[in-house]
Amino acid sequence: MAQHPASATAPTDLPAPVSAELAGTVSSVKSPKEIVKDFLSQVRSGLYPEKAGAYMADTVLAHQINSENPVTVRRTPANYTAHVREFLTLFGRFEFEITELLAEDDKVYARWIQKGIHQSAIDNYEPTGLPLIEFTSAVYRVEKEKIVEYWIQSDRQGMDEQLKKNAVLASGK
Repeated sequence: MAQHPASATAPTDLPAPVSAELAGTVSSVKSPKEIVKDFLSQVRSGLYPEKAGAYMADTVLAHQINSENPVTVRRTPANYTAHVREFLTLFGRFEFEITELLAEDDKVYARWIQKGIHQSAIDNYEPTGLPLIEFTSAVYRVEKEKIVEYWIQSDRQGMDEQLKKNAVLASGK
């Protein structure tokens, strides 16, 4: 009668079991791309501005790129939360769509479209209640799972043209 190899030893070419503690640590590490995507989807979208601290370092260098006057602003999670809330005041509960997200090493390029309604004064243009669309792109640098720096550009000319056009439409001229 043949014996079954029930008591045979396990093959030695299988990987060693991973402890639950190590497995939890490995799976919880997020890539820079995941961090930026979550930040944009949760915070910049206006859904949960108060969660900025979960994604941003204590101080973030925000390079605002424009031809006539590039400037670097130091952002904290608290003032970024206020910044997003200002967008909510200006545009109402806006639509936010990430249209591009590319990553290389610690940098992530993002492009998005924000669609809202002009609800508060912007650059001396009184609110019109008419739609406004903003196109923006940014490169974020992530270190230790936190955004530490970004370079941002918005289509300011396009926004200005919309504000002018909407002011004329709202005035009935």
